[in-house]
Amino acid sequence: MVEQNASMALSIATRAYVLQTGQVVLSGSAAEMRENDMIRHAYLGELKT
Repeated sequence: MVEQNASMALSIATRAYVLQTGQVVLSGSAAEMRENDMIRHAYLGELKT
């Protein structure tokens, strides 16, 4: 699935991949991605704490 709403996608997915210019630059379980500070800031709109 390709989805613009990263939060929704991570809530139902088991794995996630981040593509940049057609290349996989990050991958892991959805749970790992939800906890990743870079993902939370860049794709989920959360501020770094």
